[in-house]
Amino acid sequence: MKQDLRPQLLALRRNLTADQRMQFDQLLCEHVLAWHATHPVASLGVYWPIRGEPDLQAAYEELAKRGVQLALPVVVAADTPLQFATWKPGDATIPGAMKVPIPVEPRTLIEPQALLIPCVGFNSKRARLGYGGGFYDRTLARIPRPLAVGIAYQCTQAEFTADEHDVRLDAILTEAPM
Repeated sequence: MKQDLRPQLLALRRNLTADQRMQFDQLLCEHVLAWHATHPVASLGVYWPIRGEPDLQAAYEELAKRGVQLALPVVVAADTPLQFATWKPGDATIPGAMKVPIPVEPRTLIEPQALLIPCVGFNSKRARLGYGGGFYDRTLARIPRPLAVGIAYQCTQAEFTADEHDVRLDAILTEAPM
């Protein structure tokens, strides 16, 4: 079922208008900053938006101003957890796996206290539907486990059964009121 659901949710996300996307992204940025105010982690794994994912660049800039150490995910190899390389807005990047920007070398790797994780979809039990590669599930299976905050548009909430290996998120932020 998840295989069938993924293209439907990607289509919903893709069909958002530019105005909707801009409004939703602004609300999501506000929610990320509010979440951080109640969960003041010193280091945060973030993501570079691809394939219509919510763009949180404005929140990243504010978090960096607040002194939060940001880090982008780096795919090292298939079937391995993600690594996180320190980054701040304006730092140079190069295309990494799947052409997603990553910090240039030399990279400083950290274990962020929390991760902002883009979701293709999510359900009411805080299970995340991603692209199917399992990178975030493997990353969240490590101990100690960072706080995991899903980022999604509300229109991508759907009911599906999570697999055994799917790691539940601690929170999911959307543009909807918190």
